[in-house]
Amino acid sequence: MVSVTLLVLLLLSVSPAGSEPESEQSSQQVSSPPHPTGEPSPVSEDSLSFPWSRLRLPRYIIPLHYHLVLNPNLTTLHFSGSVQIQIDVQNNTNWIVLHSKGLEISKATILDQNLAHLSEKVLPVLHNPSHEQIGIFSPRVLSRGQKYFLYIEFEAELAEGFYGFYISTYRNSKGETRSLASTHFEPTSARMAFPCFDEPSFKANFSVRIRRSPDYISLSNMPIVNTVDINDGLLEDQFAPSVKMSTYLVAFVICDFKSVTATTSSGVKVSIYAAPEKRKQTHYALKVAVKMLDFYEEYFNIRYPLPKQDLIAIPDFQSGAMENWGLTTYRETSLLFDPLTSSVSDKLWVTMVIGHELAHQWFGNLVTMEWWNDIWLNEGFARYMEYISVEATYPKLKVEEYLLHTCFAAVGLDSLNSSRPISSPAENPTQIKEMFDTVSYDKGACVLHMLRHFLNDEVFQSGIVRYLRKYSYRNAQNQDLWDSLVNTCSEEEFISGEHCYSGSQGSKNAYLFAGEHLDLTAMMNTWTLQKGIPLVTVTRRGPRLLLRQDRFLRTVLPTDPLWPSLQQGFLWHIPLTYKTDASTTIHRHLMTSSTDSIHIGEEASWVKINSDMTGYYVVHYEDGGWDVLIQLMRKNHTALSYKDRTHLIHNAFQLVTAGHLPLNKAMDLIGYLQLENHTVPLLQGLGYLEAFYHLIEKRDEPLLTNTLGKYILKFFRAVIDHQTWRDSGSVSERRLRSEVLSLACHLDYPPCLAQANQHFKDWLQSNGTLNLPTDVAGTVYSVGARNDHGWDSLLHTYKMSLSEAQKHKILFALTSSRDTEKLQRLLELGLEGKVIRSQDLSSLILMVARNPRGHYIAWNFVKKNWDTLVQKFQLGSFCIRNIIIGTTGQFSSPDDLPEMQLFFESIKEQASQLRATQLALDNVQKNIRWVQRNLQPLRNWLNDQMK
Repeated sequence: MVSVTLLVLLLLSVSPAGSEPESEQSSQQVSSPPHPTGEPSPVSEDSLSFPWSRLRLPRYIIPLHYHLVLNPNLTTLHFSGSVQIQIDVQNNTNWIVLHSKGLEISKATILDQNLAHLSEKVLPVLHNPSHEQIGIFSPRVLSRGQKYFLYIEFEAELAEGFYGFYISTYRNSKGETRSLASTHFEPTSARMAFPCFDEPSFKANFSVRIRRSPDYISLSNMPIVNTVDINDGLLEDQFAPSVKMSTYLVAFVICDFKSVTATTSSGVKVSIYAAPEKRKQTHYALKVAVKMLDFYEEYFNIRYPLPKQDLIAIPDFQSGAMENWGLTTYRETSLLFDPLTSSVSDKLWVTMVIGHELAHQWFGNLVTMEWWNDIWLNEGFARYMEYISVEATYPKLKVEEYLLHTCFAAVGLDSLNSSRPISSPAENPTQIKEMFDTVSYDKGACVLHMLRHFLNDEVFQSGIVRYLRKYSYRNAQNQDLWDSLVNTCSEEEFISGEHCYSGSQGSKNAYLFAGEHLDLTAMMNTWTLQKGIPLVTVTRRGPRLLLRQDRFLRTVLPTDPLWPSLQQGFLWHIPLTYKTDASTTIHRHLMTSSTDSIHIGEEASWVKINSDMTGYYVVHYEDGGWDVLIQLMRKNHTALSYKDRTHLIHNAFQLVTAGHLPLNKAMDLIGYLQLENHTVPLLQGLGYLEAFYHLIEKRDEPLLTNTLGKYILKFFRAVIDHQTWRDSGSVSERRLRSEVLSLACHLDYPPCLAQANQHFKDWLQSNGTLNLPTDVAGTVYSVGARNDHGWDSLLHTYKMSLSEAQKHKILFALTSSRDTEKLQRLLELGLEGKVIRSQDLSSLILMVARNPRGHYIAWNFVKKNWDTLVQKFQLGSFCIRNIIIGTTGQFSSPDDLPEMQLFFESIKEQASQLRATQLALDNVQKNIRWVQRNLQPLRNWLNDQMK
């Protein structure tokens, strides 16, 4: 025993982290007391200790190619498999450390380049479950510069939930339950399906073989090249080797789905897969996917590198979709479109999600971030490319009208002190999951939008093409993007005559563009490496504008003692744009200091900063500046674009919350809306009034709630009465119809209720065969759900419907019931996961929380079932984040805060890992302050208006 322990100590001195090259003797078989066979002495697993203590894997072993065989059984819900990984050894070692989670490993061996076993013994496998790692010990030292094969056999249960290799089910129209197995690996769940080096920078090729019953088909990233019969009546599908990619992009599905297929102009085969009875709902997605792939190949000037692209609708799916290379997976609502039940908003959603996932085939798949701290390089770009691609391919959908709301969502989170920088440290799986948030997606997209408009479209596009070309099949960081955008390059490229600066010149010379001396790295670091959003305060002094930048916070007032410390060290390089009535030109100015000034001339009577909100910053106009703009909006609102009008409304109400502007000023500003003909500013102003109404109706303020409701109906009556109950008009008009009629019926406007009741009655009498106008179906269902018979009929339809779009509208209606027992029943059904799928539970909870009668029911449900919810959705997931922030989002009483803190204290170990808990507390503090400051002014303002 002593000799074995000493041997282990000697072996462990060969550092897994990568030591200096060992002597020739130490790279040979380790010497030990001779055995008659001449083999190394066996090492007891009990005598070994795990050789690695860090969360990230050591870099001394590099995977090159995985040969993966999987045999899933959809009857026993179990799978077995083997993986042979070709590895490149960077430093002498006896250990291979890689990821594995929940897998039972039955065998591990190492082979040399000639496939000869290094040891006749099965190798010891050590587990470190807290880091989801295994260590495999080789008695023979693996030599630097050599390649080997690691072979592992394993098995596990198909996972329950939404990560790893998991089971999903659907019911057909006969009521039969059918099963399928699917994968979702991002960010850290490939290790649940097979042992692997599960980090984005360990890119490799993958050759996949899947065994299945003849009743099913199998799909993976690449096309099938061969199918062979094997024992027990099974078939084995053998897929072509993949391109070099990260483990989180590997995918496979075993199902009995049907597909529709078409080919892009460059010959890529595109197929949409869905449950057989939903095949008719796949045709729209097929048109979009073909059109999008053609667009991206042209825009990026890089061919899509795979021969096929499959898109598949998975019945159980937590997120919206996943960009696995060549096999993108979707929630059914994100891919399927039923013309009879899907609204124009549903159509836009499907189009944007497909645009997002196909953008990832380049941003994320072809070029991948080095580590999860820069996930925004994937998600921010894909979110922004949604808008660029849909605007180019489906201009009638008016997608540009939605980009403002993406940026408004980012501002909402980023103006809380608990926000984070776009690029933030993330090490463990929970922290990594939390990176998939509003900051990475929405703020990332808006910062790119600002950059694109500052550099101009051509410079931006050529820069990202250069980035994609230079880092194809590799990993990149923030700096690589900035270098590509300013056209810097390596010395070799410079010498070869490329049109670019050398790397050394690039750091010495400011990039000159459009009259601005721009150090792009310095500028963009202020947006990606520090949290928050700037507030630009503007004061007019004759011909000049005086500018000041501060950090914009909605939770702390300038008069608070905490204010100076929370402002300390924040400074942005802000690409300002502005327009005045003295010129048609959009002026540009880069603000790099805390104070600045601009000459606009005496003749300008008004100025609007941040033209069309292309910049990611909030603007406050001091010393009567808001009064000038309020008068402009009342007298000549079309002097400003609809985006500028919407931006002013947003800024004004954000400044009210932050304590920079009195509420009556913001309310006066939206007074012009009776003259407004554009949907976007109209819905922005209405949206704030609706938000106030929903906040107040959850408080014991019946008189104020009633007065505000009457004011909204009075002010917007002309708009409401103008709406038809048919699916007609432009996309913008149809969106306005949905929003306005939904609110009018919620406020019990008699003509609205009468129309909705009649439509619902007709629908009931038709036994569900009548197709309601899709734009108003949700409103009709919500009114119909107010009585028991209507509610029960809707629940029955929900159970039977094959349209996820219709089911979503019905679920929203069911949760609008004023019967608390019905709300409680829905939550229990969601928890059970049969009638209402588990994938819909988080949105169900938020729908119940939206209901003033269900406000605290939802919160109490979350507290009671917290452990179950975490088990279903995983800590750090966006579902858990939405549940925490969403259920508490409209708490506004000082009594709510300590109650929340008490619950978070009771789950301290989990809550301490979640940024979402602090965001939720910040949000409620913001609400409490808003109510304390603005409830009485709102009351006074409404009383004046209703006289």
